[in-house]
Amino acid sequence: MQDELFGLFPIPVMRARGVLDAPLVAALNAHFVAQATDPNKSSANLAHTQMLQPAESPLFVEAAAKITPRLADFGLQLFGERLPWQLKEMWVNVLDPGGHQSVHNHANSFISGVIYLTPTHADSQTVFMKALGGAEYQFKNDHAKVAVTPYSASKWISPAPQPGDMILFPSYLLHSVPPNRGERRITLAFNAIPSHLNSWGYMIRFGG
Repeated sequence: MQDELFGLFPIPVMRARGVLDAPLVAALNAHFVAQATDPNKSSANLAHTQMLQPAESPLFVEAAAKITPRLADFGLQLFGERLPWQLKEMWVNVLDPGGHQSVHNHANSFISGVIYLTPTHADSQTVFMKALGGAEYQFKNDHAKVAVTPYSASKWISPAPQPGDMILFPSYLLHSVPPNRGERRITLAFNAIPSHLNSWGYMIRFGG
């Protein structure tokens, strides 16, 4: 009989290709790059726009209409129910050559996402990683001959994106961007929350 291997409790990450069309990508770049004036504390070559609610920008309203249906699909995997979702905030990141984004996650949200607005250098794709610490072995088997598997890996590099592609992930998941070795890298980031969560009658509602 053949042995079976079960992948227990995986963390979902969703890639959706071509969520934003080329005209909308171009309009977002043209409008928001000049507004990315908030410097990043860890990298001098990274700047952000202010966080805005979708209603505060017509371009974000248009983007949100294309993003939101995917949130329901992804939320089904997280919570086992197709819930109404809303984008809590959206912002644009401008990463110039040599800049990087340090390891972080996103607070006060459940789904976070990135839409790529420019081509991304192969060395500067988004990197996801396991939480520091956790209930795992404290000894490591780590050397040149090790074959890394999904169960032994400590990080995962997202697939090469095209402008308009989107990636969704649980907001608690640590991620970073290595030093940008290519041209200016521009992304649209966002956080989302469901309308509510119901734990056997204990209902929590989110949003205004």
